[in-house]
Amino acid sequence: MFGIHDFPLFLISCILLNITPGQDTLYIIGRSVAQGRQAGVMSVLGIMTGVLVHTLLAALGLSVILATSSLAFAVIKYAGAAYLVWIGIGFIITRHDGASLPDAPASTPDPRKIFRQGVLTNVLNPKVALFFLSFLPQFVSAQTDLVFLPFMVLGLVFFTTGSLWCLFLVYGAAWLSARFRGRSSAGGALKKITGALFIGLGIRLALSQAR
Repeated sequence: MFGIHDFPLFLISCILLNITPGQDTLYIIGRSVAQGRQAGVMSVLGIMTGVLVHTLLAALGLSVILATSSLAFAVIKYAGAAYLVWIGIGFIITRHDGASLPDAPASTPDPRKIFRQGVLTNVLNPKVALFFLSFLPQFVSAQTDLVFLPFMVLGLVFFTTGSLWCLFLVYGAAWLSARFRGRSSAGGALKKITGALFIGLGIRLALSQAR
């Protein structure tokens, strides 16, 4: 079907890969804890849009550039790492108003800004591009003349399973963080912890190597 083989195995693999903690998981949880459910949902939409971008690039063969060019890989990797660190610093230096309502997020985020940041943090991770380039072709039939269609179908399946799992994480993290916001200055502490998390993710990406 659609030039795809072993689809049940692909679906199981998607579920297992999505529930395995990684950079995107930590990013989404961090947003949800520090800024509430809406910010978490917009982060999921942004990151999953990035997944579709990587799927498209893999389908068009553009991800091969990252696999064959160490310079291209390094440029995108360090750009992504710097972007994560920049977001983290923004969380840390933003002042927290202790008079915020107990059940309000630590800040009122701009949904469009959070969506854009989610897209960029995913797209600027070259390891994600290499993953899709190596993972998706394993389930595309060699006899398929038009490989673009199976690539996109598989990408949409990964997008759907990943979105469902990430939304579950968002609601869980937002619910837990809401219970802590009733305590004095908890909102400010959550933002600083989230900032440190993002900086750590940026450093981790900068030190990572292509596999």
